[in-house]
Amino acid sequence: MATFLYKLGRLAFRRRHFVALIWVALLTLAGVGAASAPAPGTTSFSIPGTEAQKAFDLLEQRFPGMSADGATARVVFKAPSGEKMTDAGNKAAVEKTVKELGGGPEVASVADPYTGHAVSKNGTVAYASVKYKVSGMELEDSTRDDLKEAAQHARDAGLTVEIGGDALNATPETGSSEIIGIAIAAVVLVITFGSLLAAGLPLLTAIIGVGIGVASITALASALDLGSTTSTLATMIGLAVGIDYALFIVSRYRAELAEGREREEAAGRAVGTAGSAVVFAGLTVVIALVGLSVVNIPMLTKMGVAAAGTVAIAVLIALTMIPALLGYAGRKIKPAGEKSRLLGGGRTPKRPGRPNMGTRWARFVVRRPVAVLLLGVLGLGAAALPAASLELGLPDDGSQPVSTTQRRAYDLLSEGFGPGFNGPLMVVVDAKDSARPKDAFAEVGAEIKGLKDVVTVTPAAPNKAGDTATITVVPNSKPSSVTTEDLVHAIRDKGAEITRDTGATVLVTGSTAMNIDVSQKLNDALLPYLALVVGLAFLLLIVVFRSVLVPLKAALGFLLSVLAALGAVVAVFQWGWLSGLMGVEQTGPVMSMMPIFMVGVVFGLAMDYEVFLVTRMREAYVHGETPGQAVVTGFKYGARVVTAAAVIMIAVFSGFIGSSESMVKMIGFGLAIAVFFDAFVVRMAIVPAVLALLGKRAWWLPKWLDRALPNVDVEGEGLRAHADPEEEKELVRA
Repeated sequence: MATFLYKLGRLAFRRRHFVALIWVALLTLAGVGAASAPAPGTTSFSIPGTEAQKAFDLLEQRFPGMSADGATARVVFKAPSGEKMTDAGNKAAVEKTVKELGGGPEVASVADPYTGHAVSKNGTVAYASVKYKVSGMELEDSTRDDLKEAAQHARDAGLTVEIGGDALNATPETGSSEIIGIAIAAVVLVITFGSLLAAGLPLLTAIIGVGIGVASITALASALDLGSTTSTLATMIGLAVGIDYALFIVSRYRAELAEGREREEAAGRAVGTAGSAVVFAGLTVVIALVGLSVVNIPMLTKMGVAAAGTVAIAVLIALTMIPALLGYAGRKIKPAGEKSRLLGGGRTPKRPGRPNMGTRWARFVVRRPVAVLLLGVLGLGAAALPAASLELGLPDDGSQPVSTTQRRAYDLLSEGFGPGFNGPLMVVVDAKDSARPKDAFAEVGAEIKGLKDVVTVTPAAPNKAGDTATITVVPNSKPSSVTTEDLVHAIRDKGAEITRDTGATVLVTGSTAMNIDVSQKLNDALLPYLALVVGLAFLLLIVVFRSVLVPLKAALGFLLSVLAALGAVVAVFQWGWLSGLMGVEQTGPVMSMMPIFMVGVVFGLAMDYEVFLVTRMREAYVHGETPGQAVVTGFKYGARVVTAAAVIMIAVFSGFIGSSESMVKMIGFGLAIAVFFDAFVVRMAIVPAVLALLGKRAWWLPKWLDRALPNVDVEGEGLRAHADPEEEKELVRA
């Protein structure tokens, strides 16, 4: 591996014009493809295997044109103080609005509040239900504009009007967060390298890689049914790893220059050593992202595969374009330890020969490994304690900021009709195999009325064939509550009894039931996903480090950091600690996708730091240093780079904390705190402490396994055959 990459690095350095031309051509090709691609069509969202999805599919068959999974909007009206919605003037304004709402081409139906019994008992609140033919992700902007315009006309008539439902849901804008992250990354890189040019290389290559990846996703969006969130995830991950990988190789190149090697040789060795670490770090990220397919949610699978493709591009760019650009830069890239004149280069250091901070820290850890290990493990354990009370769910309008119309509509409906009205359940009764369908429909309604937490049960509404009916159930509690979840399970348990008695099948669906099913599906998939990702990466790291204990330590350390990060998320978003500082307006269940998403993303980034830091230690150990010295050497050359990479990632993810979307805010905080725990507690403290305690045993590998494993030579031992003997002698004498 190292020898092949060494030759690749030297070739890219010499043939830099050809390499640069290839990547520019690929970027242009992807850009042209994205520009000429047809507009993305309808993006399907399905959750195979869930009861809610089965019910949706059944409704599509038995109620043609119903658009069971279509978007919905609730236009909520509140009368001025002292008036009622049944007053003539207010009623006329509402009826005019209802007429406007029904005019759009994507509108399936509009329910008038006065004919549909949608006026509260005290007469102050009413709502009109709008049903669309397509899902919320598929609605045209013009349809949303018509909805807002109709509501504004009712406001002009003196009513308080708010809009709830998923019709207004739009993909949150994250461009400013990305710009902030890139700006902070630039500052950190300049401080790390002491050179504007060296700092610019990782940024340039990362942006090119993300550009190719996102443009390719855009070009294929229509053909592969890719949603807008796919490119968002690809951008986030691609930018993160793209900067990291280029940073590792440029840093190693400068270190090789500092040892006196000429530039082409330094580029080859940088790609042969740090590039090997990049390849295996990239493989762990790809495994983590592609592994999302085990959840069996098509949208999540596509997101993972697309992001993995962007990571693969980042690896290829780091291995080829970085050495090519280093060839263009020539002597403008200074050896490690030297700064450009603009940033203070040429000045005499105040304390020449003083060990850097990474060396000093590693020596401290090697002297006090037990104390550092205990402090790190106990600290992460304490942070992980809140995770024991983790509650999972999906956000609804009740978790929106109070400044949004969705949240105000949610509150108005709760005020007028009760909190459960915001999350009605749809019960679908399939009586095709029943001898008495009407009796089955009546029995289902009667059984549900007898359950706890039920406020309203509407009469069964059968289809034309009379073999299937829908029943709407309004719970007494809010949609995201545990009580509502218990009610869904209770209805399903009753349905099993009804099936035995009547032959009719009872299914519970609707957005609330779908959220519950998705949460359960993600929860059930977490352990298999974790086993798959950690297991495959464990095997990969055995090959890289030729050790059993080092990969085991890496996996256990990752689990510690993820649990600690989940504990922090629970403390802030579920318990409300520091909620004011984080801008959390409404506490509640943690987003059900958060644990599995955090495992996938953080595992990939954590293994980046592990591979780069520990391969340096492995390299030093293989070249004859004692285990303790190898730990110090690894930190001497790797700590600064890993610290810079971690700070960049924390800054990028922290930018999302300022989002008004609670889900985006939670993801940003969770990923930022997870990277902090993993980089600075696990990799910088626990890892060297464990290696210092294990000594030579850390690099133990059974002989039979050593013979069976391929020799990938990450530490670059094979590169000695390509070195000039006189150069090596000169380096040894120096």
